[in-house]
Amino acid sequence: MAQHRFKVGDVVTLGRSFLKMPEGPFEVIRLLPSDSADPAYRIKSRSESYERAVREYEIKAA
Repeated sequence: MAQHRFKVGDVVTLGRSFLKMPEGPFEVIRLLPSDSADPAYRIKSRSESYERAVREYEIKAA
């Protein structure tokens, strides 16, 4: 299992464009256990009322 590169409270952006996604930035809300080589996170944008789950390869430091 790989180590998480980001920690709770870090600000990130999406590394590639996703349809119907706010521009960001997003805050890392929670580190998720991962069953693969890519760690997973819960992130939240200030412009949305809900969290999103993403893999580490999908985000980058803001």
